[in-house]
Amino acid sequence: MTEIPGGVCAPKGFMAGGVRCGIKPSTSQKKDLALIYSQKPCSAAAVFTTNKVKAACITLSQENIADGKLHAVIANSGNANACTGQAGDDAAKRMAQAAANVLSINPSDVAVASTGVIGVPLPISVIEENIETLKNSLRDDIKGHDAALEAIMTTDTRKKEVAVEFEIDGKCVRIGAMAKGSGMIHPNMAAAKHATMLAFITTDAAITPSALDECLSKAVKKSFNRVTVDGDTSTNDMAIIMANGEAGNQIIENGEKRIENDFYDFSRVLEFVCIELSCMIARDGEGATKLVTVTVSGAISEEKAEILAKSVCSSSLVKAACFGADANWGRVLCALGYSGIDFNPEKTSVCFKSKEGQIEVFKDGMPLSFSEENAKLILSQDEIEIYICLIEGEAAASVWGCDLTYDYVKINGDYRS
Repeated sequence: MTEIPGGVCAPKGFMAGGVRCGIKPSTSQKKDLALIYSQKPCSAAAVFTTNKVKAACITLSQENIADGKLHAVIANSGNANACTGQAGDDAAKRMAQAAANVLSINPSDVAVASTGVIGVPLPISVIEENIETLKNSLRDDIKGHDAALEAIMTTDTRKKEVAVEFEIDGKCVRIGAMAKGSGMIHPNMAAAKHATMLAFITTDAAITPSALDECLSKAVKKSFNRVTVDGDTSTNDMAIIMANGEAGNQIIENGEKRIENDFYDFSRVLEFVCIELSCMIARDGEGATKLVTVTVSGAISEEKAEILAKSVCSSSLVKAACFGADANWGRVLCALGYSGIDFNPEKTSVCFKSKEGQIEVFKDGMPLSFSEENAKLILSQDEIEIYICLIEGEAAASVWGCDLTYDYVKINGDYRS
């Protein structure tokens, strides 16, 4: 596997673009409407927020992807189109119809995504007025990807993008992706069949919808669903993947017809792509200065390790201690204790690690003497890790988050303005 440039336009047959149409009144010239399009119909899969309050784009996209097929994705920033009633549902449908009209495709093959302020009517007319310009912005290169990525960003301060190529069945296969997310990040997404995080993934692999759905569900479980910035699960979270088969590999299937190596290779690379995006999202948490990785090892099961790690990573007190570079391991133990998972504190160890080294602060249920100065140096880096060992089993899981800073409150105190 090799990382390459191009984002969602790296795989063959995909185009992307973005324009500004003024969805949210502002003096900014930032693009706010994006389009991703495959020149061929695609197998598709998606996962969506499990929040009971769902934006109009979620319910529509769930319906449109139910048959495992998509041709395009249209997404806007500046307005979540959530809690907007029938008018919001109608706006989402008009958004899909507008894209379908200019692309000469079926509106049921268009996924719709929105991100921004909740409870404000979506000015759908400005989207319709600019849809031809949006279509004309489509490109099959990095500039097309960049335009679309800019258009979905809200409070993001960093680009979240990755593209890779690898070999399946003797053919070069590519996966490209983009994501947005800084605040209201605590994804809990489930498969379609059963501040916001959006992820759009393209691939030229030939793969059936059911195999794609299985691969995406597995990847999301170990990536996006293990990110926490502020503990708030958005009304608009979604991750979508489209596969157009342009790589020409023997089609990847699941079930009895599955070719184990091909399925495994694709699944493994997709998981890598999703984890890369997840770390980028956590690193760019609103107001964040540090990426915080919490790993629990020695657990009885991976599920229990994940719950324990997420409890620590989402703790406001742990996050604040990370911001202050304070090796307050007591907050780590406290967060483990209220996770709801049974474990033995007397067989638990904790250490902090960064590029400046590592320091063990708690071992087998007992505090250790350590240099506060050295701990401060380790925790002052922009990427820090908290390792927790339980010695109860062989399972492990990592969760990604960030520190809690003054700027998080500043950003969210006047988000609507």
